[in-house]
Amino acid sequence: MSIRIIAGEFKNRELYELKNPEGTVRPILARVRKSLFDILTPRLADSKFLDLYSGTGAVGIEAVSRGVQYSVFVDLQLVSIDVLKKNIEKLGIAGKSFVFQADITGGLQWVSSKISDKFDIIFMGPPYKEKLVNATLQAISQSGILADSGIIIAQHHAKEEADTELYNMYRQKKYGDTILSFYNKKKELVK
Repeated sequence: MSIRIIAGEFKNRELYELKNPEGTVRPILARVRKSLFDILTPRLADSKFLDLYSGTGAVGIEAVSRGVQYSVFVDLQLVSIDVLKKNIEKLGIAGKSFVFQADITGGLQWVSSKISDKFDIIFMGPPYKEKLVNATLQAISQSGILADSGIIIAQHHAKEEADTELYNMYRQKKYGDTILSFYNKKKELVK
């Protein structure tokens, strides 16, 4: 199964995939990615996009293809970072891409020292088995990297309970055992 860009400037371009014998990285399904970007389309133009647990970079690269100002990619696994950098090079989007290797649940405060902007869209697709959505929402909240009008999209397993304490969950979409949960800042937290 190949990973292809669905729409935009790089439509139908194929991405390098991860050699993943242990099954630790599960790429977002094309139909889920298509649905995600159908929802995000009105928000994409010139936005700043953060792709957490980026893997091959398919989500953040799709965002670049569809007109975001830039995408920032963060993943802990060196094998993912290597494939991601190859995909960025293959498409010639280094000027619109920033790649960092980091443990996301260890905190995201460091992002502000690397990227001065706050993010309009933050996507996270952590490994299902590790149930990292709530810890990642906490890390985002503590770092202050989400713009006041920004949104967070969490891809998670249907059995994982996503927290609504820190952010307002305003939408959920289910695709088999995958759920996309959409969050924005609670009104009392917007400055």
